[in-house]
Amino acid sequence: MQINLKSFLSFLFILIAFCSKAQQVDKKSLLDNIEYLSSDDFKGRKTGSPENLKARNFIVEKFKSIGLETHYLQFQQKFSFESRRSNDRLDGANVVGFVAGSESRKLIVITAHFDHVGVGSPIDGDSIFNGADDNASGTAALIALAEYFKKNRPKHSMIFAALDGEEMGLQGARALVRDFPFPLETIELNINMDMISRNNQGELYASGTYQNPDLKPILEKASSGLTPTLVFGHDLPDTGRDDWSKSSDHGAFLEKGVPHIYFGVEDHPDYHKPSDEFKNIQPDFYYEAVNLILKCTLALDRDLLKE
Repeated sequence: MQINLKSFLSFLFILIAFCSKAQQVDKKSLLDNIEYLSSDDFKGRKTGSPENLKARNFIVEKFKSIGLETHYLQFQQKFSFESRRSNDRLDGANVVGFVAGSESRKLIVITAHFDHVGVGSPIDGDSIFNGADDNASGTAALIALAEYFKKNRPKHSMIFAALDGEEMGLQGARALVRDFPFPLETIELNINMDMISRNNQGELYASGTYQNPDLKPILEKASSGLTPTLVFGHDLPDTGRDDWSKSSDHGAFLEKGVPHIYFGVEDHPDYHKPSDEFKNIQPDFYYEAVNLILKCTLALDRDLLKE
């Protein structure tokens, strides 16, 4: 049987393009969600506020519409804690969804915190800390990844946890590991996303390979030739603020001996300021960063089975 080379190459090109597109999240939905969560309507999503509850309910409805399962009533893992500043008792809640894996009983837990710091003193007439990058960006990405893996079943089971109380000392993450629906030993990896929507150098960090060096070759291969550039670091002990090992929710998993990879960018001038608004994110960088995280997650899901 003769094969027309031109037709074969055309078919191969279409197949490659289709596969590449298939490993992408929905850009419009991603940007719509980050814009909505970082709007003034949410008044900075501070834990315990009515607007934080509004954000929580929005995520619950997203998880329901995606069709995720859950181990908690109405997807919400509720907890309380004492504020370090006021000594008041505060209530928070994580939103937790689940997708069953096809080959492994081990879990990959994907996390991003949805709370921010709320409303402060007026600065240039703006007192709302919208937290677009910190961390509406990670929350919208979490929703996008949940939607992807619901449609494209992973090998490992996956938990998608939108965490509350991060800005008050990783409270939601610590509550999750205290009341985890499976033995902690079944967690293969925590993938945490916090501040992923902008970087002038076109870089996205993957922190945690110092503690987990076996993960670095997987991430290097998965990210090769892609944008943004995946950079490793910010995980060396005794380097002070340059060490991100406990700077976000992955810290609660690290404390329990659970391997982690933390995706994030370095601080920018709008960090923890009212100017951290949707208009200041970089939409193309953000979309590409989430697709890069998706490709890394797919590679980890595949290659960790071989160990």
